[in-house]
Amino acid sequence: MQQHFDSVTYALGSAEIEMQMADVRPLPIFSEEAVAFLTAFSARILSGAEVKAYPDVVTLGFWCRSAALRQMQKIYDAERNRLGRGIVFHMAPSNVAVNFAYSCLAAFLAGNASVVRLPSKDFPQVDVLCRIFAETLAEFPALFPYFLFVRYGHVQEVNEHYSRMCQTRVIWGGDATIDAIRRTVLPPRANEITFADRHSLSVIDTSVYLAAGDKERIAQDFYNDTYLSDQNACTAPCFVVWLGTAEKVKAAQEVFWSTLYTLVKDRYTLQGVQAVDKLTQLYRLGVHAAARQVPMADNLITRIRVAELTEELAAYKAGSGFFIEYRAQELAEIRPLCGISCQTLSYYGVQRDALLQEILSMRPAGVDRIVPMGRTMDFALIWDGVDLIRTMSRVISTI
Repeated sequence: MQQHFDSVTYALGSAEIEMQMADVRPLPIFSEEAVAFLTAFSARILSGAEVKAYPDVVTLGFWCRSAALRQMQKIYDAERNRLGRGIVFHMAPSNVAVNFAYSCLAAFLAGNASVVRLPSKDFPQVDVLCRIFAETLAEFPALFPYFLFVRYGHVQEVNEHYSRMCQTRVIWGGDATIDAIRRTVLPPRANEITFADRHSLSVIDTSVYLAAGDKERIAQDFYNDTYLSDQNACTAPCFVVWLGTAEKVKAAQEVFWSTLYTLVKDRYTLQGVQAVDKLTQLYRLGVHAAARQVPMADNLITRIRVAELTEELAAYKAGSGFFIEYRAQELAEIRPLCGISCQTLSYYGVQRDALLQEILSMRPAGVDRIVPMGRTMDFALIWDGVDLIRTMSRVISTI
């Protein structure tokens, strides 16, 4: 019997669709149905006039286009004995607009139906994507029971209801959110994927940067990595490590931050509450660490220079253009930032393979992604070190 909750509203689907989900059959990974749906979904995004106002939605459209799906599928070509686990319950993060769609579509490629709790914050991108999901599903009516998007507050009873329904639970949120949701018991054979609080850093080789002729593009890439998400995304670097001599680092910093500032002042609006948050974190950092603020024209870019990198610095990250800087003479000096809470390491002017080898030699508890500057937010089916397709599917073995 389907339980009714007055606190639940359906952004996609209905109570009737929710009842039908119990009879949904898992699909093979990268099923014909999933590939056809995502291809049509991508086409609707990329042809929509209103979507052009939202770069993160456009990026999603490119991510799931037909050619991209073929590239993703190659990794799993030898694993045709995989089926989805059943229903995946996604707790989307409140501060990243399109994350829920990536999570849901990854689950669908893994052969599952999805119940998605949408972000609590009102994002226009969410409304746009819900409409595009609905329009695409109209072309594939048999797939309606595979997608249910809901909104509700902090209601433990509802969390318990959807947790009982699922075979996999995916929690995108801070540590406190994960702790709270884990009080809700899962079915015995269900598994869970959690994406906790993380921090990220960027490494810049000053010699290569100073010689670059496209410094405006570099600034745009860094802006996309940071300001587009208000640095709320775990992928957004809060640490900037400069490789080089003191003289070169000083010269590179002056050019880099002034070029970035030109972009920020034209495109970004700092809210009062964000300014207060930055100031609070600055005072905390000043009390507990040897740090000093670098003067800037205003509060759009807040720079804090530290003389030493320590693991504790990760606790002082903030958003809205808050950066902790350090000058390093060699890559090995970044090790204190590469603990278990470190997610993404972006780079400019550094050889990727050399960076990878340095990280492997450290054997850190963290660092799950190494990407070029400008691509920190590129979603992949291996995220935070977790293979989403394999984790959200099961193998039928033979002897």
